[in-house]
Amino acid sequence: MVLNSKRIAVLSAVCLLAGCSTVSDTLFPSRSAARRAPPPVAAGPSGAATVPQTVQIAQTPTVDQSPLSPAPLPPTLGTTNFQSSQIPPFTNTGTFVGQKVQQLRGELSTLQSNINTQNERLQQVRNQLVGTSQRYHATIAAVTTRLQVGTTPGNPVLVNQWNLAQAELDRLAGEINQLNSLANSVANDSAFSAFLLESTRATFGLAGAIDEDHRQLAILEDETNRTVVLIDRLLNELSDDVSRQTAYVGNERSNLTTLSLAIKNGEMFGPSLANRAFSAAQLSAAPQSLASFGPPTRGAPAAAIGSRRPLVVIRFDRPDVPYQQALYSAVSRAVEQRPTAQFDLVAVAPNRGSPAEVSLAGNRSKQYAEQVLRSLTDMGLPGNRVNISSATSGEAFANEVHIYVR
Repeated sequence: MVLNSKRIAVLSAVCLLAGCSTVSDTLFPSRSAARRAPPPVAAGPSGAATVPQTVQIAQTPTVDQSPLSPAPLPPTLGTTNFQSSQIPPFTNTGTFVGQKVQQLRGELSTLQSNINTQNERLQQVRNQLVGTSQRYHATIAAVTTRLQVGTTPGNPVLVNQWNLAQAELDRLAGEINQLNSLANSVANDSAFSAFLLESTRATFGLAGAIDEDHRQLAILEDETNRTVVLIDRLLNELSDDVSRQTAYVGNERSNLTTLSLAIKNGEMFGPSLANRAFSAAQLSAAPQSLASFGPPTRGAPAAAIGSRRPLVVIRFDRPDVPYQQALYSAVSRAVEQRPTAQFDLVAVAPNRGSPAEVSLAGNRSKQYAEQVLRSLTDMGLPGNRVNISSATSGEAFANEVHIYVR
């Protein structure tokens, strides 16, 4: 009996352990099980993912819905400190060539003094650029952080911060103008340094010189050569700084325009579409102008209804349709995959009711298409990348705007 009791206790313990394992797997499934059974994804009738609130994204690749993209870093500035070397003192030999050497030495000394002054100005402007850029990005970070966690549309606090960021960006543009002015001044010194070098070399051919005059001329030629090289490097670094900062400010202005639209809607979109990879790509064909509304022509996007799958379908079946976030995500992903992509924007009106009702619906759909086009422009998409037209459809129950990728 004792042995049987022990066997019963062992069997009971095994059953209890097995029951605990089953309950644990049911309440806390393992990671491998979670990977084996992913949650289902809702899809529309055509298999495309459906975005709530009447905006449909017909894009096959998964769209990154992260509202906040990493902020672009400001471009690096040059770090060289352009200091010219001291010219050793020369003794006046009393000859005509010796007097010419003293004159050339004084002109070179003045030139080097100008370069040192311009170098001090350059370092000062660089420090100003760094400080202004830091304040600008701190303000932008505060705005984007607030938009990321969510806020009210047109928040006056964010509007005020946006105005401060705009002022800092204008200050950056002013400091770039200072660099341009400095580059012009250095260019004048560069021309004078080339003339001074030629004058020093020509002095070797003058008659009536002694050995000491030629020794001093050789030293003067070496110092002038060093100054010419220093000025060339200063000009190159100034040119690089100006070009980088100018491109940077231009990109940030596009980002500010997109950010103003995000503040208006109370949600973060991301960087301007103009700053995507396709902005640097060269189109093989000439840019096309915006097509006016009218009958579809050969190759017009309206002819694609029913034959091509749209990238985005926006259905305006109620007032104030919040389509901007889904539109930005779809277009930005399309631009990342095809940098030279162009877009066909089609205003679709339902072909139902009397001819007067169809005409009124067509006018409303065109107004909605213009609204979507303004949103795309505010997001940074150049207008010459969008062709716009109108069409009617018997399958549409409300005014729609279709966007296709070409």
